[in-house]
Amino acid sequence: MFAGFNLNGLDTAFLSSYKNAGEVAFNKQKNYIQKELDRFVLDEGSLDGSALQDDWFPDVDADIFLSHSHGDQKLTMAFAAMLKEEFGLKAFIDSCVWGYADDLLKKIDDEFCKNKTDTGATYNYNLRNYSTSHVHMMLSSALTKMMDKTECLIFVNTPNSITTRDAIEKKTKSPWIYSEIATSHVLRKKNPERHEELEKSWKYEAAQKKLDIVYNVDLDHLTLLSTDDIKDWHQQYKMGQAIHVLDVLYRSKRLIKFKNEALYG
Repeated sequence: MFAGFNLNGLDTAFLSSYKNAGEVAFNKQKNYIQKELDRFVLDEGSLDGSALQDDWFPDVDADIFLSHSHGDQKLTMAFAAMLKEEFGLKAFIDSCVWGYADDLLKKIDDEFCKNKTDTGATYNYNLRNYSTSHVHMMLSSALTKMMDKTECLIFVNTPNSITTRDAIEKKTKSPWIYSEIATSHVLRKKNPERHEELEKSWKYEAAQKKLDIVYNVDLDHLTLLSTDDIKDWHQQYKMGQAIHVLDVLYRSKRLIKFKNEALYG
């Protein structure tokens, strides 16, 4: 991953025309992801632990990892369609993985975790905890590998994903969002190969900052992004500059510079 963005105030009206295309693309990606995840459940219902070493989705070639709340799924689907149609960029939507967690757990729990004493009407607490920990670890590993493969992450930041208790402290109720943002702190930073001949300069600020369970979320290392930024990105891209479409965004947000350009502050 080269860069991360904190996208605030994504305009629903701006994306309204991409709704149908987003839903079609999402369902196609979701079906593929679920099929791939099912490969890690052996015929007898157990998980293939050794397969955790492998690349989860070798055929998914995505440019951008989209992290979002369940409540913003349709908005994120439309945003992914816009990125594809307007910029030719492929987006991976994280809910294709974590949205499958309950289905995968039920498949395993129905086979192995039901109590025998009540004709299987309830689940064994200890067995259920055991299966849940493994499935969540498995899906978290899948998301980490995909984040590492994509060039940048965009966090769709709305009140559905982040609650602000005051001007400073930000929290999320989603363990998946918490995990993804925390992982984005520590993932190796990889420069795209096309940057090898360019003078580049970029940096992140990092700071270490808990049912309802909430988690502290540090977004300082994600570059702020707005709907206006995306419109400006699109305008600059359509001007036909002979550079990669993501480099247009990186340069506009001062993450890279090119030869003969003043160093961005």
